[in-house]
Amino acid sequence: MKYVLVTGGVVSGLGKGVTASSIGLLLKACGLRVTSIKIDPYLNTDAGTMSPFEHGEVFVLDDGGEVDLDLGNYERFLDIKLTHDNNITTGKIYQSVIDKERRGDYLGKTVQVVPHITDAIQEWIERAALIPVDGKDGPADICVIELGGTIGDIESMPFIEALGQFSYRVGSGNFCLIHVSLVPVLKVVGEQKTKPTQHSVRGLRSLGLTPHVLACRSTMVLDENVKRKLSQFCHVPVDSIITLYDVPNIWHIPLLLKDQKAHEAILKVLNLHSIAGGPALEEWTARAEMCDSLHEPVRIAMVGKYMGLSDSYLSVLKALKHASLRCLKKLIVDWVPAGDLEDATAQENPAAHKAAWKLLKGADGILVPGGFGDRGVEGKILASKYARENKVPFLGICLGMQIAVIEFARSVLNLKDANSTEFDTSTKNPCVIFMPEVSKTHMGGTMRLGSRRTYFQVVDCKSAKLYGNKSYIDERHRHRYEVNPHMVSQLENAGLSFTGKDETGQRMEIVELACHPYFIGVQFHPEFKSRPGKPSALFLGLIAASCGQLDSILKSSESWKKTAKNGSVEVSTMKLSRNGNMKMTVNGLSNDAYFNGNGLHY
Repeated sequence: MKYVLVTGGVVSGLGKGVTASSIGLLLKACGLRVTSIKIDPYLNTDAGTMSPFEHGEVFVLDDGGEVDLDLGNYERFLDIKLTHDNNITTGKIYQSVIDKERRGDYLGKTVQVVPHITDAIQEWIERAALIPVDGKDGPADICVIELGGTIGDIESMPFIEALGQFSYRVGSGNFCLIHVSLVPVLKVVGEQKTKPTQHSVRGLRSLGLTPHVLACRSTMVLDENVKRKLSQFCHVPVDSIITLYDVPNIWHIPLLLKDQKAHEAILKVLNLHSIAGGPALEEWTARAEMCDSLHEPVRIAMVGKYMGLSDSYLSVLKALKHASLRCLKKLIVDWVPAGDLEDATAQENPAAHKAAWKLLKGADGILVPGGFGDRGVEGKILASKYARENKVPFLGICLGMQIAVIEFARSVLNLKDANSTEFDTSTKNPCVIFMPEVSKTHMGGTMRLGSRRTYFQVVDCKSAKLYGNKSYIDERHRHRYEVNPHMVSQLENAGLSFTGKDETGQRMEIVELACHPYFIGVQFHPEFKSRPGKPSALFLGLIAASCGQLDSILKSSESWKKTAKNGSVEVSTMKLSRNGNMKMTVNGLSNDAYFNGNGLHY
């Protein structure tokens, strides 16, 4: 097993996660199998109980792990499935060591940071690196490890010590350290300053780690004399100093690395030139270039409660981006604070109230994502009502589905006090209730989490067609509340169709309105499995409906199904080509395909 460690220096927020993901993608494009580990030096066991305002979204894995959002980047870039063990936290490490101490595993020894904590870190890394990630037997060739935080942080010290020991243990040909640092440009003199990176590398070396590659964040390409200076003072070859300058979208980062031959520097350190080929990134390049060339907009109103930090909805934004690219539209997200839509805001802050409603009414589609707590819920309900009554394409996720059910009960069934017991424990019409098997006393890891199966109840519905007319799907969940099964028949008799349910038939997973261009709510989180080349079906449906392409996509999907069934056509793959069209393989022959108002053309 080979290991690539990515660390950060000078300041936080340099993009280590995207850099680590891009390095993994580049190595995978060279024909190597790649896995990833994220180390977070906080005491929380996982990200599950952390505020989205403070830490961004909680990414959920197939196995139910609530992890750092960077694992979402790894899965999207590498198109792999990771486990909760791929996210190491200080809390997890200390908990495992304390558990061993309580069992007497240390045979009476004094338990210390060195060697017990550092040994536990190394053992965890080795164990997680061996987990298969791409459906094949056996471990990956390379494990990319990202160390969270910044070099010099007191929280990271046990991990730095452990990784120093680890690099010595696995050997110089099996360990490559990439240090992401900042090279600022002072406007006063217009000069790229290397001193912050010099100090960062000096601090790293004093802790027992020496970088093999420098990835320098800057607003522009590094001057050659700046590279030579960094090489001289940081003891890194000039060819191993990479510039990560500002680009239009993050899909260009792997291309920056490729153009500057970062893969060659890494492969040289790891002695992998004999088994690795050149990076094949044609499809990725086409996607990045196409994203820059799109001009015709599609506007989506994101009605949420964590508007202060866009990372709170990172996977949702990525899924929207993937879908809009497939429809060849430029995505514009209008952030609508849910609370600003409420009547109370009209009295307290009329300007904010007016601005929020202007954004909502000007959108081509409306998305209500998940969340917890009652703040902003009434605003989300108003957004759902507006979308339903005005035939605006709508997608509700998790809480977004629940509020759509509440709104329907209030407006159509005339149950004015209909609510969720999360927000009103004494409501007489509980449309949404606490799940019976969920703990009420513990917060972390006690929700309905991870991949669960949904069975379609209706064949002729939009969600089933978007998923390729499958009988069931597997999507990731994260919730404590569910639609009250005792109210389902009443809701369905009024026109709300629950088209997807779990294996028991008692848990509602998908809700739709048949007499609406696109109105779908789902209890799961489809954004977690969306990929750049394989957009989530429901996000694709929302974007397509918002720009007038839904009928074409549904008809094309149904056409493929029928023709493949009678053996006349077999569609095996569909990818983006360099000219911006889609490359579709039909009956073994590959050619360009594209969508327009008249459907799919091949």
